[in-house]
This record gives sequence, structure tokens and C-alpha cells, in this order.
Amino acid sequence: MTLADVTEQFKTAAGKAPNLGKTLKFDFGDEGIVFLDLSKDDAEVSNEDKEADCTISTSIETLAGIRSGDVNPMMAMMSGKVKIKGDMGLAMQLQTLLS
Repeated sequence: MTLADVTEQFKTAAGKAPNLGKTLKFDFGDEGIVFLDLSKDDAEVSNEDKEADCTISTSIETLAGIRSGDVNPMMAMMSGKVKIKGDMGLAMQLQTLLS
């Protein structure tokens, strides 16, 4: 899976997401960034590196494992494969974007 694949998947999912009034950034390290602006009626997804209410740092491989069910999200956080900075409540609302 590539950054372009992840970005397209988030664009599809964000189209169904409610206006949460927040912004979210996935930082995939050297692989790139996916920024989601969920503060508007029509969510915007880009690869811009902007300040966000919540930043989730992980790898594309770990994200794919979480989405497929092969990786337990809580275990990924506890082992350091996923790091969350900022609004933890927003991170907990991500199930709609990850499914």
C-alpha cells in the first residue's frame, strides 16, 4: 500500500464522516503525511503538513494491519507502533475513517 492509496481511502471515508470541528494528521514518517480537515461540512483530505488538533504517528504497514484486523490498535499503541499527540478524544472517533 502506498501513500496515494491511503490518501484515496481517507478521501472516500471522509466523505461520509460528520463535521467534527477538528483537524487530524497521520504522520507516516518518511512515507508522508495525510491531513484531514473535518471542521467543514465537506471534509478535505490532502498531503499537506499542517498543524492539527490530533496527530497520529505510525507506518502505513501498521495502519493497514489495524484496518484489516491483523493488528490490535491498543497493542500497537502500547508497543509504540502508534503514537497519538493532541486530542485523544478525536483519535477515539476514528473508527468511521478506518473501516
